[in-house]
Amino acid sequence: MTPTAIDYQIMWNRLVAVVEEQATTLIRTAFSTSVREAGDLSAGLFDRSGRMMAQAVTGTPGHVNAMAESVTHFAREIGLQNIYDGDVFITNDPWLGTGHLHDITVVTPVFRLGLHIGFFACTAHVVDIGGRGFGPDAGEVFEEGLLIPICKFAERGEVNELLVSVIRANVRTPDQTVGDMYSLAACNEAGNRRLQAMLDEFRIDDLDGLADFIMDASRKATREAIAKVPDGTYRHDMTVDGYDRPVEIVVTLKVDGDRLSADFSGTSGMSAFGVNVPEVYTRAYACYGLKCAIAASVPNNTGSLDPFEISAPEGCILAAKRPAPVSVRHVLGHLVPDVVLGALHKAMPGTVPSEGASALWNIQISARPSNPETGLENAEILMFNSGGTGARPSVDGLSATAFPSGVSTMSVEATEHVGPITVWRKDLREGSGGAGALRGGLGQVIEIEARDGYDFWFNAMFDRVENPARGREGGHPGAAGRVELTDGTRLKSKGRQRVRNGQRLKLSLPGGGGYGDPKQRDRSRLIADIEAGMITADQAAKDYGYSGEEK
Repeated sequence: MTPTAIDYQIMWNRLVAVVEEQATTLIRTAFSTSVREAGDLSAGLFDRSGRMMAQAVTGTPGHVNAMAESVTHFAREIGLQNIYDGDVFITNDPWLGTGHLHDITVVTPVFRLGLHIGFFACTAHVVDIGGRGFGPDAGEVFEEGLLIPICKFAERGEVNELLVSVIRANVRTPDQTVGDMYSLAACNEAGNRRLQAMLDEFRIDDLDGLADFIMDASRKATREAIAKVPDGTYRHDMTVDGYDRPVEIVVTLKVDGDRLSADFSGTSGMSAFGVNVPEVYTRAYACYGLKCAIAASVPNNTGSLDPFEISAPEGCILAAKRPAPVSVRHVLGHLVPDVVLGALHKAMPGTVPSEGASALWNIQISARPSNPETGLENAEILMFNSGGTGARPSVDGLSATAFPSGVSTMSVEATEHVGPITVWRKDLREGSGGAGALRGGLGQVIEIEARDGYDFWFNAMFDRVENPARGREGGHPGAAGRVELTDGTRLKSKGRQRVRNGQRLKLSLPGGGGYGDPKQRDRSRLIADIEAGMITADQAAKDYGYSGEEK
């Protein structure tokens, strides 16, 4: 049969369900808490040339949009003549994958009637990949862990046991890391089963016509949305903490009809530490921020991403060159949307939110026996936490919510289950949201202690400590973050540090910026904030001019 435009639209809708089941399979089978609890993953279907046709809603834009580029690298490196039914490909190369070694991308070719018609791909963050562990202290990517070049995890259905043995010998959590690799492969297989059933139903044997329909429709809709943005050149900059010195992120947006470019010239050079960002990750989050504001209703695929032209000068901190350390590339990468949205605010006032905490406050904990002779086992624990988002032009910011990454916060129970720590406190941080007519979202306060017999080392990878999220249109900045022990001892916001048994780590996560003049905040909402413990009476008086005597 020859499908009609209506047939293609129905199939397009079905593809979203296919890739969502693909992602759900990964969540249900994953070993790492970062995947099964937080949803730090991506999943999608690609045509045989490597164009992303559909992505799962579950997952992060950094993974999804970077993976949209990476599948083309797989096709080139493996070679179409070397792709067989039953193959599974793998890599964690930061420059060809999704930005750092902890993300493993698995690609599985799709065959029908003996012919290669497309690919399923997925990415997940593994808790350990060897090296120094998940943290910013390395001086080169070689120190950060095991780099798996693009290669075959399986060929014609036979797993590469040598590759598996090499990986097991180089990581601290071999069962968990290798188990996640198998979960990634199973995820793609689940997608393939659903796709084959759909192709049977519609009696078609390739994806070419459907892929072209999706690309053309998405590209056209995105360009129409860009054409509504006023033409012009819009520049914005933001200072962030960096590792040992502040980093300047600068972007210039140029809008000309249905064309939009974002150029990061003027951004600081590379760091000696692992806060550098491969350009693929910068493009992923810059596209995401722009697309959210300009073409949010257009499904995400290669067609809807192509119209956004993103570039950064090679060698700047947002376009790091090999062999730069890039382990915590998310710290600056997650701040990229705030920068591009700041520029877009000048073109489209009243559209974008204020700056938020943005970068996840991930913490990697290595629990070790205080006395090695006790025979207690080591443990690696990864915990995702989020500060507040910026207030939006018509709504308060969200508290303790991951934007732009979109991952979930891991539950305390799941985190304590995988290692010998106790989370004594995890609650909203009173007063941390920036004041405004619309209030910024609140951060949270978290206190963590090792259980009896253990100390722990933790890798700090936190931002917004020296440079809090800024408000817009008269809104105040959110509260800055803080890293300390509960006795008041200040700790570094980045780098590996030790917390001894009996000491308790305290993380105070940053809040989002406010939007609009705080004096214009609706008094009933202000009173509700005070009663709910969102702000104090002193803050109400100082920031909002509220004496408490008004009715």
